[in-house]
Amino acid sequence: MLVLQGTIPFEIITEQKITMWLFIYHLITPCLVSGLAGTQIRKKTDYAKYENKYVEKTEEGNKGYGPVFEEQPIDTIYPEESSDGQVSMNCRARAIPFPTYRWKLNNWDIDLTKDRYSMVGGRLVINNPEKSRDAGKYVCVVSNIFGTVRSYEATLSFGYLDPFPPEERYEVKVREGVGAVLLCEPPYHYPDDLSYRWLLNEFPVFIALDKRRFVSQTNGNLYIANVEASDKGNYSCFVSSPSITKSVFSKFIPLIPQSDRAKVYPADIKVKFKDTYALLGQNVTLECFALGNPVPELRWSKYLEPMPASAEISMSGAVLKIFNIQYEDEGLYECEAENYKGKDKHQARIYVQAAPEWVEHINDTEKDIGSDLYWPCVATGKPMPTIRWLKNGASFRKGELRMQSLTFDDAGMYQCIAENTHGIIYANAELKIVASPPTFELNPMKKKILAAKGGRVIIECKPKAAPKPKFSWSKGTELLVNGSRIRIWDDGSLEIVNITKLDEGRYTCFAENNRGKANSTGVLEMTEATRITLAPLNVDVTVGENATMQCIASHDPTLDLTFIWSLNGFVIDFEKEHEHYERNVMIKSNGELLIKNVQLRHAGRYTCTAQTIVDNSSASADLVVRGPPGPPGGIRVEEIRDTAVALTWSRGTDNHSPISKYTIQSKTFLSEEWKDAKTDPSDIEGNMESATVIDLIPWMEYEFRIIATNTLGTGEPSMPSQRIRTEGAPPNVAPSDVGGGGGSNRELTITWMPLSREYHYGNNFGYIVAFKPFGEKEWRRVTVTNPEIGRYVHKDESMPPSTQYQVKVKAFNNKGDGPFSLTAVIYSAQDAPTEIPTDVSIKVLSSSEMSVSWHHVSDKSVEGYQIRYWAAHDKEAAAQRVQVSNQEYSTKLENLKPNTRYHVDVSAFNSAGYGPPSRTIDVITRKAPPSQRPRIISSVRSGSRYIITWDHVEAKSNESAVEGYKVLYRPDGQHEGELFSTGKHTIEVPVPSDGEYVVEVRAHSEGGDGEVAQIKISDMQVDLDILNSTSCYILKCSMPFSEYLKDFNIKIFLPLKVPLLEFRPCSWSWWCLPWVSSSARDSECSWIYLVLCLTQRTPFEDEDHHSF
Repeated sequence: MLVLQGTIPFEIITEQKITMWLFIYHLITPCLVSGLAGTQIRKKTDYAKYENKYVEKTEEGNKGYGPVFEEQPIDTIYPEESSDGQVSMNCRARAIPFPTYRWKLNNWDIDLTKDRYSMVGGRLVINNPEKSRDAGKYVCVVSNIFGTVRSYEATLSFGYLDPFPPEERYEVKVREGVGAVLLCEPPYHYPDDLSYRWLLNEFPVFIALDKRRFVSQTNGNLYIANVEASDKGNYSCFVSSPSITKSVFSKFIPLIPQSDRAKVYPADIKVKFKDTYALLGQNVTLECFALGNPVPELRWSKYLEPMPASAEISMSGAVLKIFNIQYEDEGLYECEAENYKGKDKHQARIYVQAAPEWVEHINDTEKDIGSDLYWPCVATGKPMPTIRWLKNGASFRKGELRMQSLTFDDAGMYQCIAENTHGIIYANAELKIVASPPTFELNPMKKKILAAKGGRVIIECKPKAAPKPKFSWSKGTELLVNGSRIRIWDDGSLEIVNITKLDEGRYTCFAENNRGKANSTGVLEMTEATRITLAPLNVDVTVGENATMQCIASHDPTLDLTFIWSLNGFVIDFEKEHEHYERNVMIKSNGELLIKNVQLRHAGRYTCTAQTIVDNSSASADLVVRGPPGPPGGIRVEEIRDTAVALTWSRGTDNHSPISKYTIQSKTFLSEEWKDAKTDPSDIEGNMESATVIDLIPWMEYEFRIIATNTLGTGEPSMPSQRIRTEGAPPNVAPSDVGGGGGSNRELTITWMPLSREYHYGNNFGYIVAFKPFGEKEWRRVTVTNPEIGRYVHKDESMPPSTQYQVKVKAFNNKGDGPFSLTAVIYSAQDAPTEIPTDVSIKVLSSSEMSVSWHHVSDKSVEGYQIRYWAAHDKEAAAQRVQVSNQEYSTKLENLKPNTRYHVDVSAFNSAGYGPPSRTIDVITRKAPPSQRPRIISSVRSGSRYIITWDHVEAKSNESAVEGYKVLYRPDGQHEGELFSTGKHTIEVPVPSDGEYVVEVRAHSEGGDGEVAQIKISDMQVDLDILNSTSCYILKCSMPFSEYLKDFNIKIFLPLKVPLLEFRPCSWSWWCLPWVSSSARDSECSWIYLVLCLTQRTPFEDEDHHSF
C-alpha cells in the first residue's frame, strides 16, 4: 500500500499502457481500414473530376495548385556495419489535389512493389540496403493534375573504416635533437573526413600537442620537431570517422631516442599545404610544421597583402584557419619557419570559387491565354553557372525562357536549374494560363472623378479579362476618339488635358474580347486649380543659425490642402528631423518652413509642394550654408623613405569660406589614437595640396589623414590613406636591464628587456649577446633570432660554478647592427647540491595520507626539498613530486590510494638542479575506511536529551576494521559543531534549544573515517506515557501530523497481535501501522493524539526501547 501510494512501479505502468493501446487499436482498426479504402476510391474519382474539368477550372481561376516541396532528400551515408537494417530518404510536398510520389535511382524508376522498399507518404524506406544495388543518386518525383516536379538529387553512399593491418610496426630509433615523423598510414575508408590523434603506451592516454609535436589532420602523421629522452614510448595512430561514428587504432610503433649530445639543426618544413580551392563562405584550414633544433618559430603571411581579418592561427602557429572565406581572401599564402640556425619557406595559393546562388529566380505566375512570357532566371557563381529548364519533370530548354502566344498546353510546373562544378540549385514555379471574359467586378471605375481646371486627368479602365480586351470610350452618348486633348491608352485608360467646365459629365469604358464584353461608368467633375501665390526665396546662413522658407498657396475651397517640403528631391520627415525642421501650421494656406540650428548637411535646393487630392503646385529655392570645410580627398602616399613620406591630396569643399590651413595626422598599430604629424613645411597653407611628413619610425606601418580649417572652424577628417610601411634602418636603441646569473649547473644565464616593436626598424630583427669571463679580453658572441625573447642560456661543461662574467647585448636587423648596451657583471650558475638528506622517516596517517620528515643538508645554497613518491606497480618516471622550501622539515602527502605500496625518496635542490635522492623507503597505506554508511534506526527524545541509535557497521575484507564512531552535532545549515567519539551504537545529545540540528554519524578506523549518515532533530515535543492497566500509549505532537511523519518512522514492537487494532506484520518481530500512512498522514491539526491500547504488558515497560 505504501509503495503504490508513493510511485507506481514501472511494470504496472507498462501493463496499463499496453492494455490501453490494445483497446484503442482494436477499436479504430476497422475504421482505419474502411477509411483508407474509401480514400483510394475517392482519390481516383477526384482525379477524374479534375481531368474532366481542367479547362473549366482554369477559367475559374485555378483554385488548386501544383506540388511545392516542403522537404527534399539529402545526401546520406549509411555505415556498412550498421545494425539498423534500413535507410530512409525523405520527401514531402504540399499540393491541391493531394500529390502522388515516385522515386528514381540513377534515373531509373524504383519498383516500389518489391519487399525491399516501402513508402510512407513520400518517404522512401530501403530495407536491408546493399552497396551493390542501392548506392547511387536518388530523385523524388511529385505529381498532381497541375504538373510534376523533381527534387534535388541525393546521393546514398556506404561508409566504412577498415581496421589497421595486423602486422607489427617497426621500431623507430632517432638521435636526441633530431626531428622525427611517425607515419599513420590510415586504412581504407569512406568518406574522407577522418580525424587523427596518437596514443602513447596505452588507451586512452593521448599525447598532448604543443610547439614541438604536431599531428597533421591531412595524413594523420605525427611530427616531432626534435626528439627528447622523454619521448620514449610506444605510439599508435588513433583514427575516427565522425560520419559512421567508428574509431580504429594501429599497432604500436616503438620510438627509441638515442642519447647523444644535442646538436642544432636549421628549420625544415615537412608539413606543406597545397594549392587549395575553397567555396565562398567556407572555413579553410592550412597546415605547416617544421623540424629543427631548437624548435622553429612559425609565421604566416599573405604575399603583398594583409592577412584576412577572419584569419586565426592556432596549434602554436602550425595551423592557419580562415573563417567565412571571401573572394578578396584569394591569393598566395606563405609559411616561414625559422630558428637561429636557419629558415625555410613554403608558399601555395588559395582559389576562392562559389556554388550557384540566385540573383533572380522564377515565381508562380498567371498569364493570359495568347500572351507572351519572358521568365527571367539568373544565377551567379564561380565558375558561372549554366541554366537549364524542366517542365513537369522532363527536360525542356536551356538558357533564358521566352514563349509567345501562350496556350493551355503551356501550363504546368517549371523548374529552373542553375549548376556549376560546385553545386546545383532549383527554382520551382507553376505557370497558369487564364482565359475569361471582361469583368469589372473586382476593379470597377470610380463613381466620381475630380479634375483641376486647366489640368490633366487620367481615368483608369482595368477590367479582369483574358485575352487582353479592346477598349472604347463614350461621354454620355458621344463616342470618343483620339484628338489633341483626348487620348485612349493601350491599357484602356482615358487621358484628358487642359480641363474645362465642358469636360464634366458621365464617361463609360467598354471592354471586349473573344469571350465576352463589359462596361463601367464614372462621373467627371472639375475643381479650381492649386497655385503657389508666395514662393520661397534663396537664403544664405552660417552653421548654427536659423533659416526660414516661405510658401503660400491658393486652392479649391472644397478640398483640403497640404504642404510637402523636400530637400534635393527627398521628402523631409518632420517627425525624425524635429530638432531642425518645423512647419507653420497655425495659418491656413501657409506652409512656411523653419530650419533651426542649420548644419552643412541642410544646404541644398528646397521644394515646397502645395497639394490636394486632385492636383498640386511646386516652387523651389536654394539654402546656402557657410561653415568649416569638408574633408579633403584623394590622399596618396609617395616617396616612402625610412623616416619620411610625401603626401598629396585634392581639395575638399570650402563650404563658402576659403580654406586657411591643413593638418596632417598619422596612426600606427601601436595606438588607435590619431596624432598630429610633424611636416615640412611645418605650416601647410590652404592653397597647398602636398607636403612631406618627417620624423617617422623606420619599418613601421602608417596610415595618414588630413583635416582642413577655415575661419568658421575645423572640418571633418579625410578618409585614411592606404596603409604603408616605411623603409628599414639599423636599430639605434640598445636593450636595457641587461643582467642574469643563476640557472642550472654549468650554465650562464643572460637576460635583458626586449625592445618593443617600434624600435625594430627592420626585418629579421634579433639580438647579439656578447660575454666573457671577467679579466679576459676576447668577447664571445651568439645570435638570438626571436625578437620577443629576452633570455639566453649558455651551456659549457668546463664552466666553473659562480664565475664572474661581463655581458652586453645589442640589436640587429637586415639593415645593420645597433649600439651595445652598458656592460653588466653576472655570475655563472652554482653547482647542484651534492649532499643527501638523512633520517628520512614516514608515518602512515590513513588510507590516503602519510607524513614524511627528514634532516636538512648543510649546503647553504639549498633552496628547498623535493619529495618523490610512486606506487610500486608504476614506473619511476610516473612519480609524483612535492616541493617545499628550505624552512620545512616535513610535509604531508595526500590523495594516496588505499592499501597500496609506495616508494618515497627526498632530495635537495637549488637553482642549478637537484641533488642525489635519499634511499628509497617502502611504505604501505592503510586499508580503505568502511564504505558502509551507519543505518540510524531510532531517534527518541527522553526529557532534555535525544537518544540516537544506529546499526553496527561491518567492514569488508579490503577495508579497515571499525574502531568506533564519530558523531557531529551541529546546527542545520552550518558546518561547525560539537564532535563526540564513542565505541557504542548509541549516543545522547541535547535537545536543540532553537531550530533544527543535524546529527552526523560515521564509522572510524585506522584507514580514516567512513561514509556519513545523518538525521535532523528539533525542539518538537514528543511524549510517551503509560495509561492504567490497559497499557495504553499516547503519542503527542505539536505540529501537523504530515510534517511529523517526514522526519520520523513510527513503528511499535509487539510480541503478539493486538485485538483492538488490526496490524499487518512486516517481519517476524516488527509490526506496522498501515493506516498511519494513508489516513492520519494527511491530517492537519494543532494537536494530535494517537492512542494505541494494548491488552497486555509490552516490552516497552521492561526496557528502554522506543522507535518512532
